[in-house]
Amino acid sequence: MKYAIMQSGSSQLRAEEGAVLSVDLLPQEVGAKVEFPALLLSDGSDVRVGRPLVDEVTVVGTVIGHALGRKIRVFKYKPKKRYRRVQGHRQDFTHVRIDKIG
Repeated sequence: MKYAIMQSGSSQLRAEEGAVLSVDLLPQEVGAKVEFPALLLSDGSDVRVGRPLVDEVTVVGTVIGHALGRKIRVFKYKPKKRYRRVQGHRQDFTHVRIDKIG
């Protein structure tokens, strides 16, 4: 089973060929190819660890679409002072299908 640990922004994700991953919003259009650097590559019993990246290994994917994550509620209050604030946030995501590792 071949997989790689790739880096997208400040996140590190496990990528396998054919998998669909949600990464932070990318500026590419739907259908565009994107490349991510590989930090680790595993192919069965052979494991290659980069310092910090594995040389000449990239993870290539196709942008499937853009979406919003679930809503997160942030609630602040101070007891006995009538201070209450509610704030919401929805993170932007890009769905990427992994085409090739290598």
